[in-house]
Amino acid sequence: MAKVHYEEVTCRTALNRVRGMPFRWSLNPYRGCVHGCHYCFARRYHGFLKLNASQDFSGIVFVRTNVAHALRQQLRRPSWKRETVAVGTATDPYQPAEGRYRLTRQCLAAFLDHHTPISLVTKGTLIVRDVDLLRALAEGPGCAVCFSLTTLDRDLWQRLEPGTPAPEKRLWALERLSAAGVRAGVLLSPILPGLTDDENSLEAIVRAAADHGAHFLGAQVLHLRSGTREHFLAFLECEYPHLLAAYRRLYPGPYAPKRFQAQVQATLKELKEAYDLRDRPAKKRGSLQQLALPL
Repeated sequence: MAKVHYEEVTCRTALNRVRGMPFRWSLNPYRGCVHGCHYCFARRYHGFLKLNASQDFSGIVFVRTNVAHALRQQLRRPSWKRETVAVGTATDPYQPAEGRYRLTRQCLAAFLDHHTPISLVTKGTLIVRDVDLLRALAEGPGCAVCFSLTTLDRDLWQRLEPGTPAPEKRLWALERLSAAGVRAGVLLSPILPGLTDDENSLEAIVRAAADHGAHFLGAQVLHLRSGTREHFLAFLECEYPHLLAAYRRLYPGPYAPKRFQAQVQATLKELKEAYDLRDRPAKKRGSLQQLALPL
């Protein structure tokens, strides 16, 4: 893996107002991500900084060193309504830099102190380190953790997500958090046409999620916006050239056809019913000493 440059920056505000999504607020302690997932929709955001969506996205990571302080300032305002904040919407809050900077952990403590519920998306197993705060949030204002999974096929995983923890390690972390009483589940996203959308691949994820104590499973088919689109198509041309023409036809715009998306969701609905993977609340059980195992 190429050497990563970490650029320490400060921010005026920590929370971002979001429109057109199920949540109204988001927070990202980092910008850019060494996980290097070729399909990542956040690649396009590096273009806003006049950086490229390919090498720069995984090679230049911005670290918002004062993000927890800025967050506390926003949360203590009388106008704050303690709405749910989505953490890690544009970059993984538990990528390796978190081991050094501990910004996500500091933000979790701020949310807990100000009784603000959160949802969090990650591929990082470092999250198990913070099981104490996540359980306190779950028992207090509320907390949901989504582990992002796309495939259990090791060759496909290594090509698609070269810098991420192995899928089985993410499932291990899911099981630990679920046992601790945290509402944790799987986000099967993105589903990649021609690569991970066949029934066997989908069933493998659903079965593994159920076996590891997932409380829910959500899914989304790949979308390709400018920036990410160019990078991903170049990746396909190199690794899966036989799929390139099909992708160009399937994605004349950012989204796959609605009929295709509906078919995938219908298959997933049947699989979730078959494996009894219905949305359910977390159970409060286990001890921190048993669950916070070393990574």
